[in-house]
Amino acid sequence: MFYIGVDLGGTGIKAGVVDEKGEIRAKASCPTGVERGYGPVIADMAKLCLEALEKSGHTLDEVKSIGIGIPGIQDPATGLVPFCTNLGWHQVPLVSEMRKYIDKPVYVGNDATVAGLAEAVAGVSAGVGTSVFVTLGTGVGGGIIIDGKPYSGPHGVASEIGHMMTVVGGELCTCGNRGCWERYASATAIIREGRKFAEAHPDCAIAKAVGGDLDKIEAKTVIDLAKAGDPDAAMLFDNYVTHLCVGLVNLINLYDPEIIALGGGVSHAGQFLLDAVNAKLPQMVFYKTMPYARVELARLGNDAGIIGAAMLGAN
Repeated sequence: MFYIGVDLGGTGIKAGVVDEKGEIRAKASCPTGVERGYGPVIADMAKLCLEALEKSGHTLDEVKSIGIGIPGIQDPATGLVPFCTNLGWHQVPLVSEMRKYIDKPVYVGNDATVAGLAEAVAGVSAGVGTSVFVTLGTGVGGGIIIDGKPYSGPHGVASEIGHMMTVVGGELCTCGNRGCWERYASATAIIREGRKFAEAHPDCAIAKAVGGDLDKIEAKTVIDLAKAGDPDAAMLFDNYVTHLCVGLVNLINLYDPEIIALGGGVSHAGQFLLDAVNAKLPQMVFYKTMPYARVELARLGNDAGIIGAAMLGAN
């Protein structure tokens, strides 16, 4: 049997036919066009599913289900998508609309949750029962996998790890609260602190790296300078890793995962990031004489959304 996975984003839609091992057989994609409303977007999703299926050489009879990863959640009680900020969706009947076009079971999951499932099926966490996927991008997202299955809780919100409050009264978050983990462990956090430092120290290497145009400072700007040994960038990066590890140790204490997989833009720092985390995390874990989660880099990259969404129907 085969599964179809749809990765629905604010700017693009990707669909793929996936086999039982989590390997993509064929893909199709198109722009999202959120301004059109949910109806045409869902119609395009169904069209892409059939396009990818045709490319794969298989038929709809060979497809068990369709899974969709969304930048939001589905309410388990109503089956509706209550809201997706990036899509402008409110109370959208995604499953019933999708089944108007393709009469197959449809499953919906948060995009970070399905990426975590993908890593558990075909990535760095394959063969591991309990794992947590953490995506370090504009915000911080997560996927919690327990006994090989994604866990989102009875209300569908259990994987919103970026909104753990790790600093009381801290930075204002886009969610309206203060001190959320993503305000300190995201790429956005590195950018904010880099710009703040460069504004206060206009002669620093960070400011010079962007020719004094502080709006051009990216997370990569700070990380690359830290790698090169600049003391100011190294200090900012060390502070970032401290905040990152606060959240990671909370996840270890809560779920005792075997692996924590790091994805997203900041994870492109690679071994430099892993070495920094692995130097700091042992000081923070509670049971210092017991084994605890290995921190690894996610492997599947942009394909994780398709693979994980498809695998929703295999669980």
